[in-house]
Amino acid sequence: MKTILLAACLTLVAAEAQAVSRYDPTRMSCGKVQATIARQGAVILRYQSTRVPGLPLYDRYVQSQQFCTMGEVRTRAYVPSADTRSCPVYNCKRPDNDRHFRRRFFHNN
Repeated sequence: MKTILLAACLTLVAAEAQAVSRYDPTRMSCGKVQATIARQGAVILRYQSTRVPGLPLYDRYVQSQQFCTMGEVRTRAYVPSADTRSCPVYNCKRPDNDRHFRRRFFHNN
C-alpha cells in the first residue's frame, strides 16, 4: 500500500512539473509575456544571457503568490523581451532571513 501511495505522489509531482509551458521572452513583446503568465499562472521563461554569450538563463515566473510553494514569496524580477530589455514579471524566492540576521546583529557602526 505504501508503495502505491508513493508511486501516486511521484506521478502527481512529475505531471505538475510537465504542465508548465516554456517560452522565449525575447520573441514576444513585454505585454505578451505578462499576458501569457497571467493566462497560464506559471511559465518557464528561457533566454540567452547578455553578459555571458551562449549561457542560457531560465526561471519559473508566476502570476500570483498562490503559485509559489510554502516558504516562498513572490518577488519582482525582470526579463528581456522583444521590445524592452527589462520586462517586469514575478517569480518565487525563499526569503533571505540569514542576511537580515547578519545585518541586525553584526552591523559594524
